[in-house]
Amino acid sequence: MQIPAERLDQITHRFAELEARMASGTLEGEAFVQASRDYAELEPVAKVAAEIKAMREETAGLEEMLSDPEMKAMAEEELAAIREKLPEAERKLAIAMLPKDAADARPAMLEIRAGTGGDEAALFAGDLYRMYERYAAEQGWKVEPVSMNASEVGGFKEVVANVAGQGVFAKLKFESGVHRVQRVPVTESGGRIHTSAATVAVLPEPSEVDVQIEDKDLKIDIYRASGAGGQHVNTTDSAVRITHLPSGIVVTQQDERSQHKNRAKAMQVLRARLYEKMRDEAQGAEAEARKAMVGSGDRSERIRTYNFPQGRVTDHRIGLTLHKLDEVLAGPGLSELVNALIAEDEAKRLAALSE
Repeated sequence: MQIPAERLDQITHRFAELEARMASGTLEGEAFVQASRDYAELEPVAKVAAEIKAMREETAGLEEMLSDPEMKAMAEEELAAIREKLPEAERKLAIAMLPKDAADARPAMLEIRAGTGGDEAALFAGDLYRMYERYAAEQGWKVEPVSMNASEVGGFKEVVANVAGQGVFAKLKFESGVHRVQRVPVTESGGRIHTSAATVAVLPEPSEVDVQIEDKDLKIDIYRASGAGGQHVNTTDSAVRITHLPSGIVVTQQDERSQHKNRAKAMQVLRARLYEKMRDEAQGAEAEARKAMVGSGDRSERIRTYNFPQGRVTDHRIGLTLHKLDEVLAGPGLSELVNALIAEDEAKRLAALSE
């Protein structure tokens, strides 16, 4: 994919302008923060653009040297080296210029729910949560549980957590969907393989500015918590159920002893779900762009199978099978899947641009 020379000039000019503004010493407050953000985003793009311009100029000079018998052999050798490097640099720049998802740099709300399979599904939901915890630790992210509904046999019927750090949503957004496990449950005496499932949803976490919620649109119920969670559970009216009347979204929270803490956490989850609803509606209006992405983001779509007897993990969207189940569940192996999904998404979007 050849980048037009005018586009390279635009990038170089824009970066030079930003450099001058940053060096002027006249930027303060929000203007400085925004300029710093723009500079950090544009710097790697401008660097590749400069490399491409230099390689193209060098190519033109070497092509002129081909007519000189004494210089021809050297020029041909250097031309071959540049022509090998140039397509990769062009591709790298094309990827950097792809439209960015505004939510990519945001923290995310991770929701995992046990699906079909009863106790085994809850145990698998626990396995997935620990997998993401380990992967997050490897990335230098912080995972903070928001709500946990533990299963009696272990694992979770439902767990919601906030994942904060650099580029969280960009890396986790393709994890949304149905994850399937095939293994012999600990409760199975006959050694038969069972298939269970858990649903994962990764929602970008908005700020209060992104999602305005008015009190009149909320119905808030306070009630006595129930279930596992300690002696305090059945003695105070601390559980909170918030219903957002316009959308019908309902969020419940009872993990904390404090009603105020439960309400704050419930509002955090509600805000994330409303933001995702807004994004879905916007992307629905951009159906063609949505089609180019890896997976539809539909939570009912079966995206991955974890097969314990064969020690393999298969991502059905990109047809990738890794025979390293233990590594994936331990965290490091998940990086290979995440990177492959990102690469496939970039390839699909590049192909859509050139059609």
